Amino acid sequence: MKRALLALAAIACLAAPALLAQNRAARPLTIYVVDVEGGNGVLFVSPTGESLLMDTGNAGAAAQRDAGRIMEAVHDAGLTQIDNLIITHWHGDHFGGLAEIAKQIPIKHYWDHGPNVQPGQAADDFLKNVYADLISKSQHTVAKPGDKIPLGATNVTVVISAGVPIAAMKGNGAGQRNPECANFQPIDANMEDPMSVGILVSYGKFRALHLGDNTRNKEFELMCPNNRIGTIDLFLGLHHAVNTSTSEVMMHAVRPRVAIVNNGTRKGAQPDVMQVIFSSPGFENLWQIHFSQLSGQEYTVPGMFVANHTDVEMAAMPVAPIAAPAPGPNTPPPPAHNGRAYWIKVSAQTDGTFTVTNARNGFSKTYAAGKPGTN
Repeated sequence: MKRALLALAAIACLAAPALLAQNRAARPLTIYVVDVEGGNGVLFVSPTGESLLMDTGNAGAAAQRDAGRIMEAVHDAGLTQIDNLIITHWHGDHFGGLAEIAKQIPIKHYWDHGPNVQPGQAADDFLKNVYADLISKSQHTVAKPGDKIPLGATNVTVVISAGVPIAAMKGNGAGQRNPECANFQPIDANMEDPMSVGILVSYGKFRALHLGDNTRNKEFELMCPNNRIGTIDLFLGLHHAVNTSTSEVMMHAVRPRVAIVNNGTRKGAQPDVMQVIFSSPGFENLWQIHFSQLSGQEYTVPGMFVANHTDVEMAAMPVAPIAAPAPGPNTPPPPAHNGRAYWIKVSAQTDGTFTVTNARNGFSKTYAAGKPGTN
């Protein structure tokens, strides 16, 4: 009997590490897409707790608000530090909350594309008076295509930075010719958007892409004549779904099954971009951080896929899309959203299965491994 008990104990001891490894492998990569009112703030948390924050929301009066919303996600993830932080480019809706966040949690390593190339007082003052001090006390790297950003068992690769795209990657259809290139139409844009740091995040078979605010001209460089990235499961950000980005040459080549757009109530989710998204081969669902007035009934997704409505709502949803107001000092403010802000959360497994959850209503949808309709 004693020998049998000792044998069982030995087997249990040998099995314990294997079971522990299985449990660790079963933990998901978690992604929080935070509501920063049409800016960008995405938090990646590896199965073993390493973290990557991509952008920090809006500047000015909104900085404290957006930093608070990001910190809610940080606390929900149980983090005590930010291991890596990317500022994709020097626009206020991307770097705005950094100073406030840095007061509340240690940040170990900063990544960016290098100097600001679009002169602007707010960005230049921030870089001189705030950012220079922050990076002097931490690690700092100017991101280059092909760089690896450490995130535990998750593989994070810089695919574009400072306007320079990565060479062709391997697998998942990377290197194949892109038939959409023949119909590409370039577009004018500002100077900083095309400098954005863009990353490909891989966890086993799961692949997600976030290109910051890179424009369709840079999409062409990444995708033509050959697709340098291959197919993906999840497209994040989409440059708020404004029509200087998210062209067929990109969207129809990487063929995501799901996209999450960081739009505002009256920023992004423009009709022509929505057409590109919904017509992408194998596409299943679009999730939006905000309800969009610009889409009208023609292109609005069901409410279960929208994380945040407005506190001051329209009397009726227009059938036709509404044109975005011209920028300038006389532009009326967007409808106020002053209530609780909800994120969209993604949990991804190594087999390629992932679940997207709307924190506002608890609605979630699981996408099985594989990409139906993409091959």
